[in-house]
Amino acid sequence: MHTHTSTAVGRRKTSVARVIMVPGTGKITVNRRALENFFPLETLRADVLKPLEATQSTGKFDVRVNVEGGGSTGQAGAIRLGIARALVALSDDHKPALRAAGLLTRDPRMVERKKYGRKKARKRFQFSKR
Repeated sequence: MHTHTSTAVGRRKTSVARVIMVPGTGKITVNRRALENFFPLETLRADVLKPLEATQSTGKFDVRVNVEGGGSTGQAGAIRLGIARALVALSDDHKPALRAAGLLTRDPRMVERKKYGRKKARKRFQFSKR
């Protein structure tokens, strides 16, 4: 692999994103679709682009992403971490900026398991005194 290409994996909740970065014009494709088509919500698109903005590398790379599992928020978060990790793999200079923006942290929050005697993890069945 030549030095300018970089691959990384990002995860969030149950989503896994495999990210490939190549020097280019800033095209981002997710599961072979344009970012705009894949994430109709502006907030999620902005979330995905954060690492590029933090390192002033918007428009310098073409990003190809393969993402699976989870919902749209989880997938956006996974891609964000993947891109951040790919940037660090390309150059350690990016690390302080990304670290400061909190983009290199794997979000550890997961769904709490359902417990017996409860409707969900914490919600109880309705209680009536009689």
